Amino acid sequence: MSDLILHHYPTSPFAEKVRLILGYKQLAWKSVFIPMIMPKPDLTALTGGYRKTPVLQIGADIYCDTALICDVLEQLAPTPTLFPDAVKGAARIVAQWADSALFTAAMAYNFQPAGVAQVFAGAPAEGVQAFVADRTAMRGGAGRMASADATATYKSYLRRIASMLHGQDFVFGTQPCVADFAAYHPLWFTQERTPALAGILDATPEVKTWMARMKAIGHGTPGKVSAPEALEVAHSSTPAAVQGDVFQDEHGIALGSHVVIAADNFGLEPTEGELIAATRTRYTLRRSDDRAGTIHVHFPRVGFTLKKASA
Repeated sequence: MSDLILHHYPTSPFAEKVRLILGYKQLAWKSVFIPMIMPKPDLTALTGGYRKTPVLQIGADIYCDTALICDVLEQLAPTPTLFPDAVKGAARIVAQWADSALFTAAMAYNFQPAGVAQVFAGAPAEGVQAFVADRTAMRGGAGRMASADATATYKSYLRRIASMLHGQDFVFGTQPCVADFAAYHPLWFTQERTPALAGILDATPEVKTWMARMKAIGHGTPGKVSAPEALEVAHSSTPAAVQGDVFQDEHGIALGSHVVIAADNFGLEPTEGELIAATRTRYTLRRSDDRAGTIHVHFPRVGFTLKKASA
């Protein structure tokens, strides 16, 4: 198997989710740091347009969205599992809530003025403005939740997590699962990146104790690789053959069609390519790029739209 290459940056909450899972599963991996904001030319050479963080590369296969990355890592290293049989469905539902509703409230809370001052300490004003403009574009122009609303919502969500943790070490029992990693990463940002605002966690000591357990998992010991080296890995590799039942048609779009895939609500940059698989859970596009060569780009069905490309 080719090396696992994670394209990320250190302060990305969603990247922290995947870094901890790599540590939990004791998988060797290599790190490529990418810019926080667009343009990201080395990343989009691999993805064809998708720009959210992180992205997982295995040879000439590119995996977008952490929900799909979790499934890929589970296939590579089934033990310890992210999806215990007894709570598999509930764990996925909680993870989806955490990656959407919890994340939205937490980050709106974190980016009130005191948090912004810490996140961008020492940064020039134009850098802060560029970040704000970038994230506004990612939201498709939609406004961010007001700080007061975010504070009330975040407190409520923290109490709910505390209730789930009552009497046990992790959200669904004695071992962490995908729900723990998804719920942890927005709170990690509060604690590690905006400590001036971390007092919100004090009302839920069970959550703080659980966070310490999660942090202790660590990231393993990643190696380093440059973006040009990662592109060369893709160019010199052959994408893996798509396995199993490759076509479940929900759109009336045949395999081999030229299509566009995009996230449905945040980070809307599209990726175009040839549809070569539409399984129960994911889409796969074949693309060619001068620097990356022939690559397969994979997306989960949930959270993404599929359309025929314009003629």
